[in-house]
Amino acid sequence: MDLSLVLDQLQKSSEGKDCIVHWETIPPKKAIYADFPESLNFKLKVALEKKGINKLYSHQASAIENILAGHNVVIVTPTASGKTLCYNLPIINKILENPEGKALYLFPTKALSQDQVVELQELINLVKADIKTYTFDGDTPVSARKAIRTVGQIVVTNPDMLHSGILPNHTKWNRIFENLKYVVIDEVHHYRGVFGSHLANVVRRLKRICKFYGSKPQFIFCSATIANPQELAEKICEEEVVLVNNNGAPSGEKHFLLYNPPVINKQLGIRKSSTNEVQRLAGQFLENNIATIAFAPSRLRVEVLLTYLKEKMAKSRKSADSVHGYRGGYLPMERRKIEQGLRAGTIKGVVSTNALELGIDIGQLEVCLMTGYPGNIASTWQQAGRAGRRQDISLAILVANSSPLDQYLMQHPEYFFSQTPEHGIIDPNNLVILMSHIKCAAFELPFEKGDKFGVDTTQDILNYLKQQKVLHFVDDKWHWNSEIYPAEQVSLRSASPENFVILNSSDNNRVIGEVDYFSAPIFLFPDAIYLHAGRQYQIEKLDWEGKKAYAKEVDVDFYTDPETKTEIKVLQINQKQTLERGEICLGEVSVSSAAVLYKKIKFHTHENIGAGRIYLPEQEMHTEAFWYEFPSDIGSRLELSKGELGGGLSGLAYILGNIACLWVMCDPRDIRTFYQQKAPVTEKPTLYLYDNYPGGVGFAEKIFKLQNIIWLEAKKLIERCLCEQGCPSCVGPTLEAGERTKVATLKLLDFLTGQQT
Repeated sequence: MDLSLVLDQLQKSSEGKDCIVHWETIPPKKAIYADFPESLNFKLKVALEKKGINKLYSHQASAIENILAGHNVVIVTPTASGKTLCYNLPIINKILENPEGKALYLFPTKALSQDQVVELQELINLVKADIKTYTFDGDTPVSARKAIRTVGQIVVTNPDMLHSGILPNHTKWNRIFENLKYVVIDEVHHYRGVFGSHLANVVRRLKRICKFYGSKPQFIFCSATIANPQELAEKICEEEVVLVNNNGAPSGEKHFLLYNPPVINKQLGIRKSSTNEVQRLAGQFLENNIATIAFAPSRLRVEVLLTYLKEKMAKSRKSADSVHGYRGGYLPMERRKIEQGLRAGTIKGVVSTNALELGIDIGQLEVCLMTGYPGNIASTWQQAGRAGRRQDISLAILVANSSPLDQYLMQHPEYFFSQTPEHGIIDPNNLVILMSHIKCAAFELPFEKGDKFGVDTTQDILNYLKQQKVLHFVDDKWHWNSEIYPAEQVSLRSASPENFVILNSSDNNRVIGEVDYFSAPIFLFPDAIYLHAGRQYQIEKLDWEGKKAYAKEVDVDFYTDPETKTEIKVLQINQKQTLERGEICLGEVSVSSAAVLYKKIKFHTHENIGAGRIYLPEQEMHTEAFWYEFPSDIGSRLELSKGELGGGLSGLAYILGNIACLWVMCDPRDIRTFYQQKAPVTEKPTLYLYDNYPGGVGFAEKIFKLQNIIWLEAKKLIERCLCEQGCPSCVGPTLEAGERTKVATLKLLDFLTGQQT
């Protein structure tokens, strides 16, 4: 059965009428073509004609003309619109004219790097030119590295390898840096928050080294749709950038559905599990041989959903191997094998985290299912774009969960379909990040008097590092003065460069996966059930010092879900407003968190069948927060008991943690909430919203400015919720927060909005 027939059945079914709250049909779009630019080399035109390309799309022609004219460019068009040719053509064109010219390609993941090299090499072969193109990453053999540095003309790598492997060893890469003409930064929308802030500093270091060797490369950025692509690109390279967004690529008809699972307990406001609904829908498509991708919000959800789908395929007498998982933590060879299976069509279904949002070629998929809102508009469209990459009909279904964020979108489809995507927010001058990269830059080249590294206070930072004996000052230069290799101490994606490896004790301690430092307490505590590729392992031992976890294969019908305990200490107040209704602050805080217990959750029914304690070290983070201090007598003012006030603060933290991201225009994981019924220092009830990144990246500051609209929208959402006393769609489950949580939360919001004094 083809997709159009399945769509027709879905539209007529009872579940379609009851659960589909919005059905958006995006009509097909014809291509807009343009002639090859006159300056394009004849060999390239012949090669393109061999590929069946006789004309370019309008955005490809615009991008190539701007690049060949010497401008920095950011190209912003949808998934599968041919952005790769926008930079491959002018770069090959330049190297054909001047074989000494070099180019550096940066992709956010190794998988994407390898995928793009295949396409680039195919074009080079058609041109019949000897352009030496190499991938340089952690998997590159040591024996090949010298050849890449010596003769490489196009070097494909990732920001992490540029940061830790290339820039600190620039003397070995002098031939590249002396002749570097182009730097390509693909998937630039991916560089938001802490990752983007790090990348901007890596680019500062790159430009500093290029200047030392006498080169000044052009920057070429590519992006999926975000609100501020030009601004983001200019912040990263600190130069003017031309925006190219006149998309000329064709697209097929796409159906985009907002699907709200049915309520199964009206009193508690509990809806049917989004995971179970995605499993049911994906099963229907896969049984009809329709290639499907299902996105899940976490590694755990990927493995749970994968387990369910493998069971369903087995019951339908189809191969369980036709469905695979895909996420961080899988070994590189596993991921490459899955990508190849998807391209070849031997794998019909894949369950993934956002790891497959990026433009890796995974062949022709017809359906995309999303288990809950991915967290931002840009990611949602990126995930939806993984289906229908050619000109055929395709389907994307966003299956909501019970969270206030998802339910807000179900009530306001216009927010999603009419809202511009989020801004890419970065803060390259975040002091923690900036100082780390100044250390790296000083290791690479001495700083001279008057040098500026992004900020006017560069000399002050250098003097501070001199006092700390990290640098020494001689002959008007600051030199590196430590035995530490600084780049090794800085992870671009998290606050720690360390990973834990997972060893299978049932199979001679074979490595089966890896987990980052901050995820280890969540996934690898002793007795945890670790799910990997649909199999279950029980963690026997966690060697914290050795960064290893030992796991044995088991066959159980449950998984484990940890709970964490958080504490906050205010370190410094940067801004403060005193109102009749309390005090509003913006400042720096220390956040301590630890996994303290876990629940055993039964497969399919998701019921709690047991619990246990977790004994692991506490982790600490210094970040930026917004907080609201209520008057100390707020409970008596609002006629709330001590227990009701606690429930109200809990409900307020719950809903704000879910919907503040809509107005700050960020991912829900970028912000965290916390409350204290009696803060230790002020002894006042206090609500905190903080950046979930070391040092902060500006989200708390935006909340400080937008607080009034956030209070009002939270109040509206609770009032519209059909539950009686509180539920997961508004203030959280009443079993956890208390029966009067909804009433108490509304009273606090009335107070915050000035509707109750």
